[in-house]
Amino acid sequence: NDLFLGPREMRKVWHGDHVVAQVSGMDRRGRYEGVIIEVVERAYTSLVGRLHIEHGVATLMPDNKRIAHQVLIEPDQLGGARDGQIVVAAIDEHPTERRQPIGRITEVLGDHMAPGMETDVAIRAHNIPVDWPEALLEQIKAFGEEVPEEAKEGRADLRKLPFVTIDGADSRDFDDAVFCAKTPKGWKLLVAIADVSAYVKPGTPLDDEAYNRATSVYFPDRVVPMLPEVLSNGLCSINPHVDRLCMVAEMYFDGAGKIYRSRFFEGLMNSHARLTYDQVGAMLLDGDAELCEEFAGVLPHLHELYGLYKALHGARAARGAIDFDTVETKFKFDDNGKVAEVVPVVRHDAHKIIEECMLAANVAAAKLLLRKKIPALYRIHERPSVEKLTDLGQFLGELGLSLGGGAEPTAKDYADLLQKVKGRADFHVIQTVLLRSMMQAVYSHDNVGHFGLAFDAYAH
Repeated sequence: NDLFLGPREMRKVWHGDHVVAQVSGMDRRGRYEGVIIEVVERAYTSLVGRLHIEHGVATLMPDNKRIAHQVLIEPDQLGGARDGQIVVAAIDEHPTERRQPIGRITEVLGDHMAPGMETDVAIRAHNIPVDWPEALLEQIKAFGEEVPEEAKEGRADLRKLPFVTIDGADSRDFDDAVFCAKTPKGWKLLVAIADVSAYVKPGTPLDDEAYNRATSVYFPDRVVPMLPEVLSNGLCSINPHVDRLCMVAEMYFDGAGKIYRSRFFEGLMNSHARLTYDQVGAMLLDGDAELCEEFAGVLPHLHELYGLYKALHGARAARGAIDFDTVETKFKFDDNGKVAEVVPVVRHDAHKIIEECMLAANVAAAKLLLRKKIPALYRIHERPSVEKLTDLGQFLGELGLSLGGGAEPTAKDYADLLQKVKGRADFHVIQTVLLRSMMQAVYSHDNVGHFGLAFDAYAH
């Protein structure tokens, strides 16, 4: 069970430290109390916070609210920092029962509340790596701006196909492209993603650092990438009119949007246009003459893409997938880097076209892995639990509503109820409660399907 550590014991440690502790007795509330025998691993080697200098004594107040300690900074270790500034301090001596921690200033981030400060603080507070190791910098010297000719060999040449990327106007990286053509039976869809595996080989410094970072981290004003810029913004970014190595999912659909054949292969592509959602919406929904003329070379394929989307959307409804109508928000900043307003992101069919293409490619990937019996992680979404369904039933009952399907409702039962309450004044409240009644989607090697999307198998 949990072991309670009193204030005296907590003086010795930081939140997040790994310790060896021993049961020392019970407190008045019947909880096991403990004493710390040894600190096995320290959670922090440096901290970010605000510097306070009073009567010649300098202390760091950590930004992390879970840390109660103030770090003592010796006068000759201030590194030029002034009272009130946001700084980073290395921990030279960790706290003990009788003495507070001692540190030295290693970096001055700037004045309190200065523009962009929040991002700098968050990067340091969460130990997000921003510097590249020397071995990695040495490795990437071999990469140029263009794909080397030898890397193109043995790949399907798709450069003549009018692939396009469709992203938000402020997107910074372009990692997927699409192409669609009509077939006698329905449509052929190609979804291409930048082939990172061509450059990041197992066991190399690039691979080790990508493993260390785990993901790119997106802030409103910048990105801390998982891979260096020569890859993330260069060779692995599907910029227009340049050759790029890619992995391709080729899928064939009938007129009802049902996939009947798919395969995956390594390709070489050249994006014919970098489009935004709003541009695609203006062309397909509003027939914007100027844009239609500018992108005349890819417009017929966009129309086929839209035709396929309508079929896929119909198949989604027939399958009974839940389509929650949630509102995404976007921050707008003023010239000082402060939040000026929070605005809703208006989603239209152009957003949904790309969404359906990606869902189709992910399902095809999951089916391939299952067919070949390759161990993999699936994105699973389990059925709602009995407790959650009971609570939901009580809430709906008070509103004179009910969810179909009894003890085992399907996604279609959820979708039908959402459709039924669409025009009500309390629609958003009902939708939120329905959303909260569901389980969280997780990754698992045990494929139990995706309840919300009504898929037997789904992978990322």
